[in-house]
Amino acid sequence: MAMTVHVDIVSPEECLFSGLARFLIVPAEMGEVGIFPHHAPMITRIRPGTVRIDRVRPDPDEFIFISGGILEVQPQCVTILSDTAVRARDLDEKAALEARRKAEEAVKDRVSAADFARLQAEISKALAEIQAVRTAHHG
Repeated sequence: MAMTVHVDIVSPEECLFSGLARFLIVPAEMGEVGIFPHHAPMITRIRPGTVRIDRVRPDPDEFIFISGGILEVQPQCVTILSDTAVRARDLDEKAALEARRKAEEAVKDRVSAADFARLQAEISKALAEIQAVRTAHHG
């Protein structure tokens, strides 16, 4: 049997994934991070994007969109805590594209630096959702 690590991905609403993985790829704040069994312990923030879970065969890879959060890695367990987490196959590309368009329009009419930062975050989230949808459906 292949070496595995236990992975839990949770949001305030639900546990989206709990199971074994051969490895996973996480959009950490400093860039994408590959986590394999027996990885050195670490805690880092996560940016919006897609977590790819390479599951034990014959199970297919799992793709989960996260809006950001915290990644904790222990040698035998990886935990991702996210404000929002959605299975990529459940995302709606059309809605994500519309959210990006609205956020970009609002940026053109921005009124304050705080609003601008919030809108930039919304655009980043929408782009990450779009990428997650495309990865799940085409990748």
